[in-house]
Amino acid sequence: MLKRTIIRHLRSYSSIRAAFRDPTSPFHIPEGSQGPASPSDEQSSTPALSTAAKEGRIYFEDRGFDSASFWEQPIVWGDHDAFQHVNNVKYVRFFESGRIHWISSIGHELGGPARSDAFLRAQGISFILKSIAVNFRRPVRYPDTLLIAHKPAPESDPKRARTQFLLHACAFSYTQRAIVADSTSVITWYDYDKQARCDPGDDLWTPVLARMK
Repeated sequence: MLKRTIIRHLRSYSSIRAAFRDPTSPFHIPEGSQGPASPSDEQSSTPALSTAAKEGRIYFEDRGFDSASFWEQPIVWGDHDAFQHVNNVKYVRFFESGRIHWISSIGHELGGPARSDAFLRAQGISFILKSIAVNFRRPVRYPDTLLIAHKPAPESDPKRARTQFLLHACAFSYTQRAIVADSTSVITWYDYDKQARCDPGDDLWTPVLARMK
């Protein structure tokens, strides 16, 4: 049994090596070059996807989205549900990943890696998600990559203008070259030591206000 398993694995390995060497194979790696570090690297390096990525970035920058928030979210087969498209619940996680990336950039601007790490580990004053709403515009299917972008906006309620703000987000499909979902979150400044929302002061507000366009 063990011998058969080893032989089967060796045959699989041989077929993979043959695909790498075959110039007609989509997995061909020219002699003297290296393959991508990961499947997502390979996907983003294709001309069509590179063009779509540029289109997505231009689309967001023209609409005032924060370029420091841009997050590429590869779609995997497991994101599908029984209806053969990406399950709606997944978008909450996609926007979360982009939001955390944006928060990390705020931390870096305030105090480098140490401050960014403190933001994400709920040390001292940081952010907390109060609510999130997601609108689904188009179904997404594998394979695809979404470009997630965020931009902050002021809170309309003057009583809470110093303790929270809005964070708008959109997901741009490289395959469809269109917005497939959008979101609005309410982000609250939160003192994790005191376990209460707070006004963080002008210094912490500065990078957030600077990104409101």
